[in-house]
Amino acid sequence: MNEKMGMIGRKLGMTQFFQADGNVVPCTVVQLGPNTVLQVKSTTSKDRYNAIQLGFAPARAKLINKPLAGHLTKAGASLLRHVREIRVDAGTVATMSAGKVLTVGEVFQDGQKVDVVGTSKGRGFAGVMKRHHFAGFERTRGAHEYFRHGGSIGTRLTPGMTLKGKKMPGHLGASRTTVQNMTVVRIDAERNLLFIRGGVPGPVGGLVVIRHAVRTPKGKKKK
Repeated sequence: MNEKMGMIGRKLGMTQFFQADGNVVPCTVVQLGPNTVLQVKSTTSKDRYNAIQLGFAPARAKLINKPLAGHLTKAGASLLRHVREIRVDAGTVATMSAGKVLTVGEVFQDGQKVDVVGTSKGRGFAGVMKRHHFAGFERTRGAHEYFRHGGSIGTRLTPGMTLKGKKMPGHLGASRTTVQNMTVVRIDAERNLLFIRGGVPGPVGGLVVIRHAVRTPKGKKKK
C-alpha cells in the first residue's frame, strides 16, 4: 500500500454494523472508484511537483467538452465526468502511468485512517446564531425585537468601517470541508464500496475525495 494516496468517489448514504459485543457502528457508504489515471506529474517534469490526475464516473459524450474529450483520449481513457488531482509522494508517482485503473482494494485497507474531502450541504441564507453560533441577546431587561442580531459591526471613527472577516449573516454551507482521521470499517472490493465510520460531508450523491490520513492522532502510529 502506498504511503500517500487517494481516490475519487460518490457518497451513497449511511448504514450500520453490529459488533460482536452488540454495539452499533454507524457508517457512510462510498462508491470509491474505479478511477483511471489521466496524467502523472513529478518533480522531474515541467510541473515540478508530485501528483496524479484521476477520472471518475462514466459520462455521455454530450456532457464532455472538446478539450476534456481530447485529454481523456490522449490518456487512453473512456469519457469520464469528474477529474481531480491528488498530491502523492515520489514513490507513488513511480508506480503510476496514464491509463492505469485503480480500485478501492488496491489503495485502502480495513482499519486504516483516512481524510475525507467533500462539499458540505448548502443551507441557504442564515443569521449569525445559526451560521456562527452566537448566543443572542437576553430576553429580559426590556429588549424589544432584538433577540437574534449580531450586535455592533464596527466603530465610528477608528477605523470607521466594518473590519474584513467580521462574522455576519450570509450563505451557510456549500463549502469545501475536510474531516480528518476517519476509520475505514469495511471494504467491498467486488462492488467498489468503502464503509467509513461516522458521517462524511455532503449530500447523498455528492462527490468526495478520500485520501490517506496526513496527520496521525497523538499516541497512535499510522497504519
